[in-house]
Amino acid sequence: MARPSLCAERLLALFAAGWLLLNYPFLALFGRLGAVAGIPALYLYLFVAWALLIAGIALVLGPGRDADDGQA
Repeated sequence: MARPSLCAERLLALFAAGWLLLNYPFLALFGRLGAVAGIPALYLYLFVAWALLIAGIALVLGPGRDADDGQA
């Protein structure tokens, strides 16, 4: 089982990544671009960044994280 502080560190890293991804410089960069497959680039970027953050949280807090000690 991963130690609890490791889980907290990973969640903190995900928070920092989310804060950076959803902050002004990246939003301004994608706000200037046109459309990708008919979808505005900013909307596509926001959806993909949000989905990746949710997937990262699911990996950190998922049900398989306690598999090492047999207590799923």
